[in-house]
Amino acid sequence: MMIEARLACVLVGMAVTAAAQVPEAVDPLAIPNYHVVKPGLATSAQPTPDGLRSLKTKGFKTVINLRMDSEPGVKEEEAAVKEQGLDYVSVPLSAATLTQDKVDQVRRALEDPKAGAVLLHCASANRAGAVWTVIEVQRGKSYEEALAAGQAIGLTSPPLIEAVDKLLGRTRKP
Repeated sequence: MMIEARLACVLVGMAVTAAAQVPEAVDPLAIPNYHVVKPGLATSAQPTPDGLRSLKTKGFKTVINLRMDSEPGVKEEEAAVKEQGLDYVSVPLSAATLTQDKVDQVRRALEDPKAGAVLLHCASANRAGAVWTVIEVQRGKSYEEALAAGQAIGLTSPPLIEAVDKLLGRTRKP
């Protein structure tokens, strides 16, 4: 009985891990600037309509979009994602509106046990990199490590880096 219980635990753990896997690579024309950040989490720039329609077959269960409602295609994206039966979370932000509340919304969506494999994206991956930098610092990584991770994802915008620094209470030396 004890061996069966352990085997059941191992199988359940394997199923949970397998369910949260994301592909290591995708068609860069369909899902540009794609990066696997950790098991079950990838970031990218704006997927094309075909890229959006392929997310379920790639194992994603949740899409977190950081684009502003005023950006082209946001409403169409929501419909395309929901049409596949995937969860859609919109946390619109910009360098001017990057707040702890917005980061917390993203974190809650990422930590939701029902989220499964997640694609976190914006137009270019700049905002995704900014949010990830803040989350990583707040989880205990050094600023330098977290910033490098955010930049690897796509954080390049000086105004977004400045917004990250402001949110984290950091001041840059001239």
